[in-house]
Amino acid sequence: MTSYLLLSLPTSIVKSAHKDDALEAIEAHGTADTKLYPFTIPDFKIGTLDTLVIQADELAKLDSAVEAAITKAADVLKSIFDGNDAKISENKLVGNKPFHQYLQSFAWNKVKYRSDRPIPDIVSILKSEIQSLDEDIKSKYSSYQSVKTNLQTLQRRQQGNLSTRSLASILKPSHFLSSEYLTTALIAVPKPNEKEFLTSYETLSPMIVPRSAFKISEDSEFALFGIVVFKKHAAELSHKAREHRYVPRDVAFNENANDQEQAETRSAEEQMDKLFGETLRLARTGYSELAAAWVHVKTLRVFVESVLRYGLPLDFVAGCWIGKTKAITKVKDTLETQYAHLGGNAYGRDKKGKVVRKDDANVAELAAGTMGGSEYTPFVEYSFEIA
Repeated sequence: MTSYLLLSLPTSIVKSAHKDDALEAIEAHGTADTKLYPFTIPDFKIGTLDTLVIQADELAKLDSAVEAAITKAADVLKSIFDGNDAKISENKLVGNKPFHQYLQSFAWNKVKYRSDRPIPDIVSILKSEIQSLDEDIKSKYSSYQSVKTNLQTLQRRQQGNLSTRSLASILKPSHFLSSEYLTTALIAVPKPNEKEFLTSYETLSPMIVPRSAFKISEDSEFALFGIVVFKKHAAELSHKAREHRYVPRDVAFNENANDQEQAETRSAEEQMDKLFGETLRLARTGYSELAAAWVHVKTLRVFVESVLRYGLPLDFVAGCWIGKTKAITKVKDTLETQYAHLGGNAYGRDKKGKVVRKDDANVAELAAGTMGGSEYTPFVEYSFEIA
């Protein structure tokens, strides 16, 4: 799986303090399976320190929220394509390109999120957009699932065996006797028990008309019989039939039932086709817009955290590593070791001289005050994967 490591380091990591030189120094720690891409971050309005600390926490929450929304959109695509990986991949694009290509050429969307506005305003716009997309996708998918379930129920009723399926297309007026005292009871009998049924049905309950049983239809599992019985004993007949593992079918004849069921199924199929298209379009568009919004959220996180960590004037360089998960983890560990000194007292060396992170109250306090409360690292970094 492809992983990403978005980071920033002060240009002071190189003697020249030049951004290009700093980026080259970072790139030197890569592997054959990874590549570092420059990541351009606008010069946002910084505001006050208190505002930045508050926004760091807000952005951390928004980061988690948009990731969950992207995962939901991806799950919807997976569901409507029944797990077809090729179809799913075709529709998981960001700006008409795969996510990794979008990251490689990322540029801040100045039209949607004007960088000259205060950071809290930009965060508010992003939050509103993300919530709206997430709610729209969930609502549309819920409607799609409801219609899909209804259609499956209708189809099962027409495709099951005679003990469960609809009998509307089988029954005819001639199958029913209905008078003031008599009625026709329908019973589905398992095929292996058919002979036993025919020799004993007259004793299932009182007041069954002798020799009244007749076969209406049969399939590979059941035979459907009609029996004439006095109405006042029809309920008892159903009860006794169940005791013998027969299946009474309490169906009243309706000459329009078959047409009504066919019309209901056609209507459900039309609704299903319509909602399939709408859900697909919304999930595909939503995935694209949510993924793009996610990168913008992470851009803001890098900027805010860089200001909090490295101070003013702004003099840091940002980049994005792309590669396989294991390779990215290796690069991450190498960089944290190389630039451990940037972490101050949060890092030290063990008895063998290896750089290690200290797990004490001071480090926990640093983590709580920066990076939205996530694990404290020697420089600003965010590792992530996308659904």
